[in-house]
Amino acid sequence: MTPSSCKMPAMAAADRLIVALDVSARDSALALVSALRPKVQRFKVGMELFTASGPQLVREILEGGSQVFLDLKYHDIPHTVARAAVAAARLGAGMMTLHLSGGALMARRASDELEAHCQLYRIPKPKLLGVTVLTSLAPSDLEDLGISRSLPEQVLAMASMARSAGLDGVVCSPQEIKPIRDACGRDFLIVTPGVRPPGSEPDDQSRTLTPRAAIEAGADFIVVGRPVVKARDPLEAAEAILLQMDAA
Repeated sequence: MTPSSCKMPAMAAADRLIVALDVSARDSALALVSALRPKVQRFKVGMELFTASGPQLVREILEGGSQVFLDLKYHDIPHTVARAAVAAARLGAGMMTLHLSGGALMARRASDELEAHCQLYRIPKPKLLGVTVLTSLAPSDLEDLGISRSLPEQVLAMASMARSAGLDGVVCSPQEIKPIRDACGRDFLIVTPGVRPPGSEPDDQSRTLTPRAAIEAGADFIVVGRPVVKARDPLEAAEAILLQMDAA
């Protein structure tokens, strides 16, 4: 059976939505988790919040029964990234990220050591995801960085590298979902930030789609932050997004 012919179990919209806790303080983050928990199961803890509140906040979210996507975009020498990935598994993260610009050796080392550690200690293995090209970047930014590939070509090359290195999937903009799905198969996870409900401001995202369009394009999970976090009623905003996802 080829990867593209594998069928993943159907997931409800509530399983696919990840709310990014784009706040800087522990109390604000826990208040959001509590307010959203009736409808949202997964929460993203990124660099700002993790730097401010640390591993203890992750533990508190997990103790409440929610799942954590630890989005720290590890990017360092292979040994350091591998040990960080193992530490995230011990912490209980269900998903985590490394940045694929660190190279294939870094990604492979992290994947191998994570797999070995989780098997040895019989703990759940987090999904290890590679960040391709940040959703805030435009084609001109790649030129400034000295990257000669077009933006779609760069994203696809990095996604293919992630699959070859044994990663579970990638983080990419919604606009690159379909080519990655075609190239990497149905069993390769695609997580997409840069998702904005109709009428929302793009903020600092330059490559966006609506929740419905992202799911229809083949995303496994979508990440939504400020349109929920900054809403007058975050739970109502999350419910509206879930309805759009269900429509797909």
